[in-house]
Amino acid sequence: MPHRPRIPSPGRRTVLRGSLLVPAAALPAAASSAPALALTGRPEAAWGVQVGSVTASSALVWVRSDRPARMLVETSATESFRRARSWYGPLIGPGSDFTGTTPLYGLPAGEQVHYRVTLADPGDPRRTGKPVYGTFRTAPARRRDGVRFLWSGDIAGQGWGINPDIGGYRVYEEMRRLDPDFFLCSGDTVYADGPLQPSVTLPDGRIWRNVMTEEKAKVAETLDEYRGNFRYNLLDRNFRRFNAQVPSVVQWDDHEVRNNWYPGQILDDARYTEKNVDILAARSARAFDEYFPVSTPHGSARRSRMYRAVHHGPLLDVFVLDMRSHRNRNSPNRQADDTTGILGAEQLRWLKRALAESRAVWKVIAADMPLGLVVPDGATDFEAVAQGDPGVPLGRELQIAELLRFIKRRKVTGTLWLTADVHYTSAQHYAPERAAFKDFAPFWEFVSGPLAAGGFPANALDGTFGPDRVFVRAPDRANVSPMESPQFYGEVEIDGDSADLTVRLRAEGGAVLFTKVLRPGRTGQ
Repeated sequence: MPHRPRIPSPGRRTVLRGSLLVPAAALPAAASSAPALALTGRPEAAWGVQVGSVTASSALVWVRSDRPARMLVETSATESFRRARSWYGPLIGPGSDFTGTTPLYGLPAGEQVHYRVTLADPGDPRRTGKPVYGTFRTAPARRRDGVRFLWSGDIAGQGWGINPDIGGYRVYEEMRRLDPDFFLCSGDTVYADGPLQPSVTLPDGRIWRNVMTEEKAKVAETLDEYRGNFRYNLLDRNFRRFNAQVPSVVQWDDHEVRNNWYPGQILDDARYTEKNVDILAARSARAFDEYFPVSTPHGSARRSRMYRAVHHGPLLDVFVLDMRSHRNRNSPNRQADDTTGILGAEQLRWLKRALAESRAVWKVIAADMPLGLVVPDGATDFEAVAQGDPGVPLGRELQIAELLRFIKRRKVTGTLWLTADVHYTSAQHYAPERAAFKDFAPFWEFVSGPLAAGGFPANALDGTFGPDRVFVRAPDRANVSPMESPQFYGEVEIDGDSADLTVRLRAEGGAVLFTKVLRPGRTGQ
């Protein structure tokens, strides 16, 4: 797409300056230190920087300090920072685990923005730490500029954390080199319920080694333990370099709290002293808010509401769902009447209204769980939408059927579903002629992941909405390590001239496994 402003890849002086601020080997020790006790020297930002909530004119910059500090941000159109703008950020302290964000406004649309974050001693503004650098592109105002983004999920799961022997989270460096406009993280951003071991012996006798921290040695229960889980991924140099260059759109799923959780659940798990999952979820949600640069509407149950719409120029709207916080309990999922479903009534009303009001050519529904893939929870219950009954909609399927009917009858075009969760990659086409429920327009669902977790065999399909698995790549056994199987991520590119949308399912190492081109305004593709 020749009209898009781009900067050379992979070399980024600003990103390199930020990511090399502290050697990666030094960070695990810093992870277990108490930032509040670091009272000498100058404030440091060893955890790098992130940007989120990027629009055509605004963005949200994130940083973490090692002690109380004032956050200062400068932005410029060039790496030299000539004619820089200054932004006076918040005072960062223990109440937010020494994290802070600064909103930027009045930015130019569709342009590269260079920024640097400096932390200053609150008692002496002249005492500042080394600046940390980053860069990002604002959303385009013109359709002709096009859009390209990546998506995936599932990070540090099933016992596979940061392995220094293989270079850590290598896939993040590969994704960074593709220089996307943003990254959609489709949930399971951490595995707060998945303690790590220092080493794991693989089936072929090789040894997997994990970088260890105190918080990753047990399941997370306290606020500080949840904070430590979100902090863990920032120990990886590839992860920090990626964050310093690629804006994020982040959602959560279950492992941010506990496997397969639902509101109101009381745990029967000897690893937990706190059995009330609502208390655990509130602690995780607070840590989530602290560790990601996400601007979300305020809700009544938590500090912020997870579901939201992200507008990225004339071509794209992303509807970020929360299929965790408002669901009913996991069950056999075959009830004939279900108004709560997996979204909750309020979120479903919001999604209908937002889809109908959207003027974007493409409307990506970012789901943290798949629609037609059967995801069990124990011997009799189910975790996602489908339950294996190929007949008329039952249980949580009723709510999805209502949404699909609405999309068809309101003539909402350009919808597609993206998700992760199941730890393999696949493409499903849904069509009414194959379905038990027929009152909907055909659509595609694309699955990709994990990024740094165990791989699993493909799930069974449920025929209620007529899915056809056009492509799948999955391991043949459960919990295959990243040393044995490539990690997966997806790429979406929207051409600025034709508005064609191309989906590529990618494997770590650079291979494109599957490609599908969708045409704007058409159904049944």
